[in-house]
Amino acid sequence: MRILVPTNDQNENSGVCASFGRAPYYMIYDDEKDVKEFISNDAANSQGGTGIRAAQFIVDQNVDVVLAPRCGENAANVLLSANLKMYKTISESIMESITAFKNDQLELLLDIHAGYHSHRGR
Repeated sequence: MRILVPTNDQNENSGVCASFGRAPYYMIYDDEKDVKEFISNDAANSQGGTGIRAAQFIVDQNVDVVLAPRCGENAANVLLSANLKMYKTISESIMESITAFKNDQLELLLDIHAGYHSHRGR
């Protein structure tokens, strides 16, 4: 199973990033191979549509599940339409969250918010 977590940096001790779409990096953990891979989120600095771009990028990575503290509505719609399950992290620790998921201790992520849309000049 390939598990994706938004991260603050490119190491497992950096912590789970609170912002899903604007996370600087994502870690993909392949639990069958016990391999961790960090990928840059090129959508993080987008002016608009960040969540949609980030979510589509994640779908393209062929992950099975997403662990995050919360998620914006647009990103969630993309992930859910790709049949990805999202679970709410219970710790800032990346590996504690993955372990909790593997032990069936995480709940489905229901903290879907409208997103953080910046409308300049309004």
